[in-house]
Order: sequence, then C-alpha cells, then structure tokens
Amino acid sequence: MSALVLEGISKQFGGVRAVSNVSFEVAPGEVRGLIGPNGAGKTTLINLISGLLTPTSGTLSLAGEILDGQGSADRTRKGIARTFQNLRIFENLSVGQNIEVAQITARSEGHEDSPAIAEAIERFDLSGKLAMPASALSYGHLRRLEIVRALALNPKVLMLDEPAAGMNEQETEELAAGLEWVKTRFGCAILVIDHDLKFIMTLCDRITVLNMGAMIAEGTPREITTNQDVIDAYLGEDHSNAA
Repeated sequence: MSALVLEGISKQFGGVRAVSNVSFEVAPGEVRGLIGPNGAGKTTLINLISGLLTPTSGTLSLAGEILDGQGSADRTRKGIARTFQNLRIFENLSVGQNIEVAQITARSEGHEDSPAIAEAIERFDLSGKLAMPASALSYGHLRRLEIVRALALNPKVLMLDEPAAGMNEQETEELAAGLEWVKTRFGCAILVIDHDLKFIMTLCDRITVLNMGAMIAEGTPREITTNQDVIDAYLGEDHSNAA
C-alpha cells in the first residue's frame, strides 16, 4: 500500500490555476523529490497535502485512508508532518520543549514515543542543546530541530520544504546523510522540495517535476535529467552538475 496517494489534485485561486490535475503515489520508505521553476506550484501542493489549503478538486489518501475535508491538525495527527520554507520554531521554548510538543500531539493519537527520537536528537547534533532556548540555535541547527520535531510526530509522510536553503555545501551533505538515516530508521515516506539539484538528485529515489501547476515528468533522477521537457522548463541544456 502506498503511504501517500494524490488523484487529480487541483487548486484554483480566482482565475489562476496554481495546481492542475496532479496525480502520483509515494511508497513507504521512498524519498520523492518535487522540483520545478519558481511559481510551479510546489509549495502550494505541499500546503494542499498538509491541509493548510483545500483543493478545488481531487482526492488525497494516506495509508489507504481518504483525508478529503480534514484540516491540517487532523492530518498531522493521522501522520502527515512537515517543515516550512520559513522556519516555524517556538523560539520562546527550549529545544527539548519544541520536540516534546510534537510528542504530546503524537500521544494524543495513542502513539508511544519512538525510541528512534533519542537517536535522531543525537544524529542531528541536538543532544547537547536540549536545555537551550530555541532562539539561541544557529540557522543550521534550527533546520535540524524542525526535522526532529516533525519526526517526533511518528509520521507516515515527512514533507520538507527547502530544507537545504541557506546551508553551505558541508551542511547540505550532512543533511543528506541525516535524511538517508531517517529513511532507513523511521521508514516513513519523504517528500522534499529543494532548488539544490545536486542535493535532490543524490537523495531522491524518484522525482516529480511541476511547471505552471501541472506535472510534466516523473521518474528516477537519471530519467529526469535526460527528459527534454524538464530540460526546457527547468534544468536548461547545461545541467551536467545535476546528473
């Protein structure tokens, strides 16, 4: 059974169709990239999946359960966790308290605390920082905290909106290694948006490409980098570093 299934998802704002008839499936343990030019509809699609926006048409299901009509809080409790382009950390709470908030939400659905969270805290270099106010963390560690907090929800699907934004090459490589570990240890599906093509092509099992709200390609990283529609719309002819 697929972790996440989208069938004909569309979103219209007035006369503008931001997402147009998008359908794909993400398997448990799969890392799926979502790429495309600015304004392609990537973040809008993530917002539709997480329940922050309501689709104009289409159906979404999680582990076989249709989630149509459920808001973001319900979808979080059912197993859809996410991070944001703009960090949404509780800066007035400690690092440990930020993680505990997510654990309390998971417990409300009858989930026990995952023993892997302690490992994730260590893996993402937060173990010595749990008592610190979140506002004292560096930008890179705030990004890591967002990921660990999302994992504390015991998600079936983890969605990451530009997790490598603002990171240097070393930090991006460490993030990729951490997400490979998450894939192995947690087994959740991961849906990731990022403009760092080296990061995406290295990390992802499959990639979905959007342009002007519509899905124009889907496939392995190698299939995507040789797809002429993707080259024309996004990669450009000189895309050897993305392969």
